[in-house]
Amino acid sequence: MKKSLVRRTPLPIRTWFVIGLLSLSGQIAWGVENAWFNTFVFDTLTPNPRPIAWMVAVSAITATLTTLLIGTLSDRTYTRFGRRRPYILFGYIIWGLVTAAFPTVALLQPIGLAVFMAIVADAIMTFFGSAANDASFSAWTTDITDTTNRGRVEGLIQMSVFVSFILTTALAGMVIEQFGYFIFFYGLGGFVALTGFIGGFLLKDAPVSPEEMNQEQLPYWRAVLNTFSLEIVRKNRILFLLLVAVSINGIAWQVTFPYLLIYIEHFLGYDKGTMGLIMGGVLIITALSTIPLGILVDRIPRRTFMLWMAFSAAITALIFSFARGIPSLLVAGVLLMVTMAAFGIVSGAWLKDLYPTQQRGQFQGVRMIFWVLFPMVIGPAIGSILIRSFGIPTMLNGEAGFIPTPVIYYAAALINLLAILPLLRIPKRTQALEQAE
Repeated sequence: MKKSLVRRTPLPIRTWFVIGLLSLSGQIAWGVENAWFNTFVFDTLTPNPRPIAWMVAVSAITATLTTLLIGTLSDRTYTRFGRRRPYILFGYIIWGLVTAAFPTVALLQPIGLAVFMAIVADAIMTFFGSAANDASFSAWTTDITDTTNRGRVEGLIQMSVFVSFILTTALAGMVIEQFGYFIFFYGLGGFVALTGFIGGFLLKDAPVSPEEMNQEQLPYWRAVLNTFSLEIVRKNRILFLLLVAVSINGIAWQVTFPYLLIYIEHFLGYDKGTMGLIMGGVLIITALSTIPLGILVDRIPRRTFMLWMAFSAAITALIFSFARGIPSLLVAGVLLMVTMAAFGIVSGAWLKDLYPTQQRGQFQGVRMIFWVLFPMVIGPAIGSILIRSFGIPTMLNGEAGFIPTPVIYYAAALINLLAILPLLRIPKRTQALEQAE
């Protein structure tokens, strides 16, 4: 069957700027939360991996509930200031301020109280971040795009992920060594608040038709509870099969990612400065790959692309487990991150193709269950069990703990292969796939 040419819908330069700015701002905040919150707890409070697993799990639960509740609310918000805009503007500002305040938990005594407050502070930060970014910003990018340009938009969003990794991982190690954790958190938190204000001020919501505004809707709480009905799953079978595959891939990633910097520093033996240079090289190359990957996603059938990326994710995790020297770490890290970026771009674009038009904010919450909740609860717990069972015993700041070893990457490789199974149950040709081809 000959493919028909589909004209790509252009987006204004101002819209591209806002997407890039808010993506970068949000991903910097998430990058700090995902990497340095954990490392901060390990370095300043306790080397026991269990508090990290608890913090990640509480954060995931908070993010999921917030996205579902605020996403559903934003679907029903019709104000002269916009539909998603108020949540984005105010959410980003508070998000940055809470991030800046996080390291003050280290001033508390005893350590048990400090750990508890770190978990609470992480949850508060996650609430505002999820309301602004996961629920509202993600729904807004779905509102203003279609199947002809979502791959490119997802490519830009993924580029912001890796640019933020460079800022929060590579450069952060050198900043922390030079100025300490407090200055690091203050600077990045302020940046998130400022750029969130600028982007939120410039943002324009997609127009809402009078018919949509006047359409009869279920009561709010009934709509939220209806999210989990079997009828919704049956009506969106392909979407939920895709979400299962995304969740499995996410679990595999979260087995290793919360412990990545700890693994590089304490198992491989690189100081924070060297670790920053290694991660910087990996992330720069990965960031440059995201735009070409986004273009490919708009041209290659989604299902085919995702199957290859699920298989590649398993292979690259295994390759990374054997890397030791700087050259091999650079090569293995690039392969690992590029594969992760490609999987994120194609799955993000495909999910947005499949969201019900009137429930895009609400289905951001559904996505969070599979994209964040399951992976961030199950993955770090598996990693923690493996580290405590096969890790290297250590003492840090008078506290007993364990250093992660390559076994977590062996487990990730195996789990990634399981993501192929639900993808194989998706028909090769669906309406959404034909639109994407």
